[in-house]
Amino acid sequence: MAKKGELIVGLDIGTTKICAIVGEVTDQGLDIIGIGSHPSKGLRKGVVVNIEATVSSIKRAIEEAELMAGCEINTVYTGIAGGHIKGFNSQGIVAVKDKEVRETDIQRVVDAAKAVAIPLDREVIHVLPQEYILDDQGGIKEPLGMAGVRLEAKVHIVTGAVSSAQNIIKCANKTGLNVADIALQPLASAEAVLGEDEKELGVCLVDIGGGTTDIAIFSGGAIAHTAVIALGGNNLTSDIAIGLRTPAHEAERIKQKAGCCLPSMVDEADTIEVPSVGGRQPRVLSRRILTEILEPRVEEIFQLVHREIQRCGYEDLLASGIVITGGTTLLPGMPELAEEVTGLPTRRGYPRGIGGLVDVVKSPMYATGVGLVLYGARHLDLRNFKIREDEGTYKKVGKRMKEWFAEIF
Repeated sequence: MAKKGELIVGLDIGTTKICAIVGEVTDQGLDIIGIGSHPSKGLRKGVVVNIEATVSSIKRAIEEAELMAGCEINTVYTGIAGGHIKGFNSQGIVAVKDKEVRETDIQRVVDAAKAVAIPLDREVIHVLPQEYILDDQGGIKEPLGMAGVRLEAKVHIVTGAVSSAQNIIKCANKTGLNVADIALQPLASAEAVLGEDEKELGVCLVDIGGGTTDIAIFSGGAIAHTAVIALGGNNLTSDIAIGLRTPAHEAERIKQKAGCCLPSMVDEADTIEVPSVGGRQPRVLSRRILTEILEPRVEEIFQLVHREIQRCGYEDLLASGIVITGGTTLLPGMPELAEEVTGLPTRRGYPRGIGGLVDVVKSPMYATGVGLVLYGARHLDLRNFKIREDEGTYKKVGKRMKEWFAEIF
């Protein structure tokens, strides 16, 4: 765990907003001491499409967070999302050298599990151990120090496009920031909103952001499946803009102020004022029309989530149901519609397990940012981050050969 007084910064680079959250490690745990947020202009569906616009938004968010926290920010933990993210399960087996499992054996078995063919344009973002099997004894979470001769590891590997990860790092570097590590956004959100008991029983986290809907399924306390659906809150906004014939920024305002997913929750008499395009007069429409535009799209998102759960075979193993988080889930009626479509109990996920500015960040829209801070606090002592830019192929090969010789002799 991180040392007391250490500052950890989570930078959530999202499609609709860029958010920097500063956490301080205390005796009680983690206190949020600063937050900065700025609309995001340079991303589309979770992927950087305009570096200059993204850099400018990151600068503004970081400045705001520095001002509130009264500190200077140099290093951040950032998230990655987008349709290019792919997750799959793998396993590896090794012989235990001295009949007792050591750190090197665990490292070797994880390396064996991740020795899979990956295209050159993709890179491994996470290798997440699910369970270890020692001499046919399964369900082991921490095999260190146990006696046995054959160690097997089941892992979940998350890969992403090399260019997307590099662009995120480039944007942060141009702002004068170092990226300590990149985490998959739904995994970061899970750190903030899920309890250990939920992960043990089986739960599906659905993080509905502006550009993408990220899914992370946990079972038996470990990650079992990850997926990304290229639909999000921006699709709802564009549906409103087209359906009500109003500019996109007005559609966003109407969605936040008067949006609702279930027609049954809206009074027949409720009305909304809709600005028109091209200098025409604003119109007054029934709020029910807005709800009828939003309902089919939200239904479609949850149908795709349900299909993903069925496809990976975890539908009957989600005893804790679904936890929805992300800014879009603030729409009234969303948990009810999710339950209706999927047939699984659903709740909204709010960041928890933190102190400090709890009231400010107690919203699903800050789940990823707070999660990145918690992720950073937990991984700070695992300083063996993936080498990303400065290490050439020869260095990597040389380093690996040194490790082999150390293992043999």
